[in-house]
Amino acid sequence: MNTNNILAVQNFLKPGEIRLPSLPPLSLYIHFPWCIRKCPYCDFNSHEWKSIGAQTEFPETSYLKALRKDLEQTLPTIWGRQVHTVFIGGGTPSLLSVNGLERLLSDIRALLPLDPDAEITMEANPGTFEAEKFRSFREIGINRLSIGIQSFNNIQLKKLGRIHDGNQARRAIEIAKKYFNNFNLDLMFGLPQQTLLECQIDIETAIEFSPPHLSLYHLTIETNTQFYKYPPSVPDEDICGDMQDWIIERTMTSGYERYEVSAYAQPNQKAKHNLNYWEFGDYLGIGAGAHNKLSFQERVIRQIRYKHPKRYMEAAMEGNAIQNSIEVSPFDLPFEFMLNVLRLTAGVKTETFANRTGLAISQIAKPLAKAVEKGLLVRDPGRIAPTALGQRFLNDLQTIFLNQTR
Repeated sequence: MNTNNILAVQNFLKPGEIRLPSLPPLSLYIHFPWCIRKCPYCDFNSHEWKSIGAQTEFPETSYLKALRKDLEQTLPTIWGRQVHTVFIGGGTPSLLSVNGLERLLSDIRALLPLDPDAEITMEANPGTFEAEKFRSFREIGINRLSIGIQSFNNIQLKKLGRIHDGNQARRAIEIAKKYFNNFNLDLMFGLPQQTLLECQIDIETAIEFSPPHLSLYHLTIETNTQFYKYPPSVPDEDICGDMQDWIIERTMTSGYERYEVSAYAQPNQKAKHNLNYWEFGDYLGIGAGAHNKLSFQERVIRQIRYKHPKRYMEAAMEGNAIQNSIEVSPFDLPFEFMLNVLRLTAGVKTETFANRTGLAISQIAKPLAKAVEKGLLVRDPGRIAPTALGQRFLNDLQTIFLNQTR
């Protein structure tokens, strides 16, 4: 639907109403909640094997049955919609057996209208056990791998609680390059007592492998983590700023486009699944603690599954894995939209606001003007995008929309 038609529909809306001209693209996220060891900086829903009782291994068969039940129960909410990307995250989903993963992908293909060219990503760790399975993962249909390197420095890896070393990380990348045309490397900077030189060595090492995609995150201390309880000594803001500036310059000269705050891609290698999040698309999440964001013509809902794996599996087999479901208020939609799209360095087309929220762009006229006035946002008739200053002070930019759209 073109912009004129969108505006024509919205002229009939009453305050507090939305009307989506079409449904956004749909992605599928699958959460695997187990790890061999919980990292001290991690605030994701992940559990060490020992947390599930006396078992020495995670209950793969039971969990896969629960995932299928969960998906079957959710089908009526997405009936007829094609799934364009799949992301299997965790936790450490590469701990799944090859047969188990093949069963999971088979269930997805049987139950969902999956795009024939769908990007299917799985997170993996560089440990020897997982890396030995990379070839099999590719053969059964995974076409993109995201490898959690974090650092090549053995001292830093130990501080971060990682169970691999630098040599294992290098070996895992070599195996990934052999079998995958598309893969991502996750690294962090601003690590405990990290120097600028140490950061540069990590990034240079990653670039030497010429990965199609890099995710380079500033370590943040999140609540409910060991690092929050026992904070490590981390570089100050000025040093981290120097690291960030160097990373932006170095990746650019190496042929990478910084298209999102922490994402860098070679040409035509942007992460389609993550782009759908940042462009405020829809996603169905199954698995322990997974989230949904689903749109309908006149409403947008968010849902969350039961978080603990045992409770999730019980609930899924009983017929309802969803612990909480809410309809997003039309007054909250503008901020939620801007919270995501402002992470994109190129921003989004202006018409995307109406397409994704069902609201008129006039709903955010005041915060848009304020952000432009402060030099944090550039706006022309066809696009909304953060300036370089807005990218650096993203939290301040997002806060403008929080304070003036609610």
